Amino acid sequence: MKELVEVIAKALVSNPDEVVVTEREDDKGIVIELKVAKSDMGKVIGKQGRIAKAIRSVVKAAASKEEKKVIVDILQ
Repeated sequence: MKELVEVIAKALVSNPDEVVVTEREDDKGIVIELKVAKSDMGKVIGKQGRIAKAIRSVVKAAASKEEKKVIVDILQ
């Protein structure tokens, strides 16, 4: 899942080398944290959060094949 989020994020931003994706597991499931440059934040979130929602949907679909619960957090 981590690699999927990383590939999507790097395709969207102007500074792909500043994309940092971390993955950790807690009681809710797998939490994937995405950090991008401040100037690229709008590109990852999109108008009214549409791109962020699309990223979460793609990851959720991929996770459902493995029967896992995945949460994607976009951090500053």
